[in-house]
Amino acid sequence: MTTVGDVMTREVLFVSPTTPLQEVAARMLDARVSGLPVVRDGQVVGVISETDLLTKEALLGEAAPTRLSLAFSAPLRHAAAAQGARTASGAMTAPAITTSPSTPVAVAARLMVEHRVNRLPVIEAGQLVGIVARSDLVRIFLRSDAELLHIVRQEVLLGALLLDPADFTIRVNRGNVSITGSVERQSLAETVDRLIRQTPGVVSVSAELRWLMNDRDIRAEAPDYVSPFRIR
Repeated sequence: MTTVGDVMTREVLFVSPTTPLQEVAARMLDARVSGLPVVRDGQVVGVISETDLLTKEALLGEAAPTRLSLAFSAPLRHAAAAQGARTASGAMTAPAITTSPSTPVAVAARLMVEHRVNRLPVIEAGQLVGIVARSDLVRIFLRSDAELLHIVRQEVLLGALLLDPADFTIRVNRGNVSITGSVERQSLAETVDRLIRQTPGVVSVSAELRWLMNDRDIRAEAPDYVSPFRIR
């Protein structure tokens, strides 16, 4: 299973809450990034993005939002607060939406979509250890067929399930995986299918797996002997 730690950038450019906004913008341009974590004593207190800076710029010279509009719009409340900001702390979005190195990339992608963010600071033991961007997650879906074949064999079958890849016939064509073979239990066959489908970069799975035991229909049977003694 691919995690955030596998794809994140470990050398993270960041700013402090007191960094002037002009310097924040200059750092973004120099590094060609669209957002930066805001860090105090190693801990992420927010994220500042191009959107935060552009929102502030767009509001300059415009009429202030009305009290009614502020009451119903969190973005407008943030924009109004950022209008007079001079440093990162005034324009940043807080609290930051973060993740951990052990988070599956699918979960990180869901966080980005749900919160409409393009990057997630990566936190471990309360400290910033990396950052993962949408581009990092998209990149893993561009894996070659040869790379996907290696992952299915070594990480899914051997690493996760302790199965010998030589017992299976596996083919990958443009991200579409087909696998044939036999396993001991039906539940294990279903797990093989599920883990391959969850592999980032896999488009579809055709699994023709036979099993020796149908453990889905096993029912607990009454014991043949029941002790007449009761423990008090």
